[in-house]
Amino acid sequence: MIGYLLMGTNDLARAASFYDALVGEMGGRRKLELERSILWGRDKGAPIFGVITPFDGKPATPGNGFTLALRVDSHAAVDALHAKALDLGATDDGAPGARGTGKFYGAYFRDFDGNKVVLYHA
Repeated sequence: MIGYLLMGTNDLARAASFYDALVGEMGGRRKLELERSILWGRDKGAPIFGVITPFDGKPATPGNGFTLALRVDSHAAVDALHAKALDLGATDDGAPGARGTGKFYGAYFRDFDGNKVVLYHA
Protein backbone atom coordinates (compact mmCIF):
# COMPACT_ATOMS: atom_id res chain seq x y z
CA MET A 1 0.00 0.00 0.00
CA ILE A 2 2.85 2.42 0.72
CA GLY A 3 4.66 3.51 -2.43
CA TYR A 4 7.19 5.92 -0.98
CA LEU A 5 7.89 8.08 2.05
CA LEU A 6 9.87 11.34 2.14
CA MET A 7 11.54 12.96 5.16
CA GLY A 8 12.65 16.56 5.17
CA THR A 9 16.31 17.51 5.29
CA ASN A 10 18.20 20.78 5.59
CA ASP A 11 21.38 19.33 4.06
CA LEU A 12 20.71 17.06 1.09
CA ALA A 13 24.38 16.17 0.56
CA ARG A 14 24.86 15.17 4.20
CA ALA A 15 21.62 13.17 4.23
CA ALA A 16 22.68 11.44 1.01
CA SER A 17 26.01 10.40 2.50
CA PHE A 18 24.37 9.17 5.72
CA TYR A 19 21.63 7.11 4.05
CA ASP A 20 23.91 5.83 1.25
CA ALA A 21 26.11 4.26 3.93
CA LEU A 22 23.28 2.97 6.12
CA VAL A 23 20.97 1.69 3.38
CA GLY A 24 23.93 0.18 1.53
CA GLU A 25 24.55 -2.03 4.57
CA MET A 26 20.93 -3.22 4.24
CA GLY A 27 21.32 -4.18 0.60
CA GLY A 28 19.56 -1.08 -0.69
CA ARG A 29 20.64 1.53 -3.15
CA ARG A 30 19.63 4.86 -4.63
CA LYS A 31 16.61 4.42 -6.84
CA LEU A 32 16.02 8.04 -7.85
CA GLU A 33 17.94 11.29 -7.54
CA LEU A 34 16.34 14.63 -8.34
CA GLU A 35 17.36 18.24 -7.72
CA ARG A 36 15.74 18.40 -4.26
CA SER A 37 15.41 14.72 -3.29
CA ILE A 38 17.06 11.32 -3.21
CA LEU A 39 15.19 8.02 -2.74
CA TRP A 40 16.48 4.57 -1.74
CA GLY A 41 15.06 1.07 -1.94
CA ARG A 42 15.80 -2.56 -2.58
CA ASP A 43 13.45 -4.57 -4.77
CA LYS A 44 11.62 -3.32 -7.86
CA GLY A 45 8.08 -2.40 -6.93
CA ALA A 46 8.79 -2.39 -3.18
CA PRO A 47 8.24 0.78 -1.13
CA ILE A 48 11.07 3.31 -1.17
CA PHE A 49 12.00 6.18 1.10
CA GLY A 50 13.92 9.34 0.63
CA VAL A 51 14.93 12.76 1.82
CA ILE A 52 13.82 16.05 0.34
CA THR A 53 14.43 19.74 0.88
CA PRO A 54 11.08 21.43 1.58
CA PHE A 55 9.37 22.92 -1.45
CA ASP A 56 8.37 26.06 0.46
CA GLY A 57 12.01 26.91 1.23
CA LYS A 58 11.42 26.85 4.99
CA PRO A 59 13.62 24.70 7.25
CA ALA A 60 12.78 21.00 7.45
CA THR A 61 11.55 19.91 10.87
CA PRO A 62 10.83 16.37 12.09
CA GLY A 63 7.15 15.45 12.36
CA ASN A 64 5.82 14.98 15.87
CA GLY A 65 4.89 11.31 16.19
CA PHE A 66 6.52 10.34 12.89
CA THR A 67 8.80 7.27 12.78
CA LEU A 68 10.35 5.64 9.72
CA ALA A 69 10.54 1.87 10.32
CA LEU A 70 13.20 -0.03 8.37
CA ARG A 71 12.81 -3.83 8.54
CA VAL A 72 16.00 -5.89 8.58
CA ASP A 73 16.74 -9.62 8.51
CA SER A 74 17.93 -10.35 12.06
CA HIS A 75 18.50 -9.10 15.59
CA ALA A 76 22.23 -8.95 14.76
CA ALA A 77 21.47 -6.67 11.80
CA VAL A 78 19.47 -4.35 14.09
CA ASP A 79 22.45 -4.15 16.46
CA ALA A 80 25.01 -3.60 13.70
CA LEU A 81 22.97 -1.02 11.78
CA HIS A 82 22.10 0.93 14.93
CA ALA A 83 25.83 1.10 15.75
CA LYS A 84 26.54 2.16 12.16
CA ALA A 85 23.94 4.93 12.33
CA LEU A 86 25.51 6.25 15.54
CA ASP A 87 28.98 6.07 13.96
CA LEU A 88 27.60 8.12 11.04
CA GLY A 89 26.45 10.84 13.43
CA ALA A 90 22.93 9.83 14.42
CA THR A 91 21.70 10.26 18.00
CA ASP A 92 20.61 7.22 20.01
CA ASP A 93 16.88 7.27 20.71
CA GLY A 94 16.49 3.73 22.08
CA ALA A 95 19.10 0.99 22.37
CA PRO A 96 18.55 -2.36 20.63
CA GLY A 97 16.19 -4.69 22.46
CA ALA A 98 12.85 -6.44 22.61
CA ARG A 99 9.77 -4.22 22.71
CA GLY A 100 6.12 -4.87 23.45
CA THR A 101 5.30 -8.57 23.42
CA GLY A 102 8.93 -9.47 22.78
CA LYS A 103 8.39 -10.43 19.13
CA PHE A 104 9.50 -6.98 17.99
CA TYR A 105 13.24 -6.32 18.33
CA GLY A 106 14.22 -2.79 17.49
CA ALA A 107 16.62 0.10 17.94
CA TYR A 108 15.83 3.77 17.48
CA PHE A 109 17.91 6.73 16.38
CA ARG A 110 17.42 10.27 15.13
CA ASP A 111 19.29 11.43 12.08
CA PHE A 112 20.98 14.85 12.10
CA ASP A 113 17.74 16.50 10.94
CA GLY A 114 15.93 15.00 13.96
CA ASN A 115 13.95 12.42 11.96
CA LYS A 116 13.13 9.35 14.08
CA VAL A 117 14.07 5.99 12.56
CA VAL A 118 13.65 2.48 13.96
CA LEU A 119 15.55 -0.52 12.64
CA TYR A 120 13.58 -3.64 13.50
CA HIS A 121 13.24 -7.39 13.13
CA ALA A 122 9.99 -9.17 13.95
